[in-house]
Amino acid sequence: MARHNLGTVVHFEFFRTVKKRRFWIATLAIPILLGIVFGLVFASNSSTASKADAQKNSKISFTYTDASTLVNPEIAKALGGELELDAATAVERVKAGTLNAFFAFPASVSTEPVQVFGTDQGIFKNGTYDAVAKQLLVLSAQQKVGSAELAAAVQGSFRTDTQTFKDGKVSGGLETVVPPLLFLVLFYVVIILLANQMLASTLEEKENRVTEMILTTLNPTTLVVGKVISLFLVGAVQALVFAAPMVFGYVFFHDQLSMPNFDLSHLQFQFWPMMIGGLLFAGGFILFTGVLVSIGAVMPTAKDASTVFAPVMIMMFIPFYIVTMVVSDPGNLIVQIFTFFPFTAPITAMLRNGFGSLAGWQAAVVIGELFIFGFLALRLAVYLFRYGSIEYSRKLSLRTVFASTRSAKES
Repeated sequence: MARHNLGTVVHFEFFRTVKKRRFWIATLAIPILLGIVFGLVFASNSSTASKADAQKNSKISFTYTDASTLVNPEIAKALGGELELDAATAVERVKAGTLNAFFAFPASVSTEPVQVFGTDQGIFKNGTYDAVAKQLLVLSAQQKVGSAELAAAVQGSFRTDTQTFKDGKVSGGLETVVPPLLFLVLFYVVIILLANQMLASTLEEKENRVTEMILTTLNPTTLVVGKVISLFLVGAVQALVFAAPMVFGYVFFHDQLSMPNFDLSHLQFQFWPMMIGGLLFAGGFILFTGVLVSIGAVMPTAKDASTVFAPVMIMMFIPFYIVTMVVSDPGNLIVQIFTFFPFTAPITAMLRNGFGSLAGWQAAVVIGELFIFGFLALRLAVYLFRYGSIEYSRKLSLRTVFASTRSAKES
């Protein structure tokens, strides 16, 4: 019968949202802005590349003094430098603009700074002076050492190949950390995109004064569950729309937009971390959805709901204030509290799961806790929606609701 037609509710709620003009304005605003940013970056990079090609062989002219005896005159000349013959007036000539730059290399470069003086060419171009002075000294030192291997060792310019082991097996690095953390990113995206709609899903009918009519044909449980499913589908549509310009830009304009390289072939999708991450995501989504829908059922208007909505959303970001502790000291008491407290548990547990510090029994406890509290929150949302749907002008009193229920059972 119609009272239990979940599919009808999902279909109606989903298409009611996606047919609204303001939904697509808000949804397409970010891709359009990204497209504009990509265009500006593309134009800027093209201009920068042209300037770089034009200036590739250009040199700055400078003079120098060398108390360290490390500077190679031939290398200095190749970089555009000459030995300063009148060091006493060099700085004054730079100030007057008759000398482009002057470098004074001290007797001990390990204990004293190299003095660099130059004419002002703007905040970005001024860094060229420091770069040339360092390059001159490094190239001269390499020439004196006479060995590329020794020069690389002294500068630390060598690679290492590191392997770590856990429980007798090779443990991965970022290749194993990144995949489970994708659930954390997805959780934030879904909740942030859908939070306002979660509140509006129950507030809209109350503000339109049509909830009595709806509840005469639909079971409250069917209505609330249908709204939750439709919200998830709407979030999936928004996520795809937001991701489209990023994927398009990465695939077709990767080099022009100076995007970083991601070698996805090295990522390791391990079964248990991915399974735990997926369950933590699902449990956290159910919990926050139930809480936000409950808030919508209690409050008469969106303005009233916003006062409670903000603290709930802040709880999602609190774990990032101790992210260093979560990664480096997962056994800390504060980390343990955040791991098992329901509103901080999804984020903290997903972080620990990604970095491999969430024990199996801890994962089981947190997952069970999230699902239990999540279903209780949804049950409470249905319960409050049933009694609060006709409270159009004032906040629903929980004490009054439970007192009325108790009286009804006793009678």
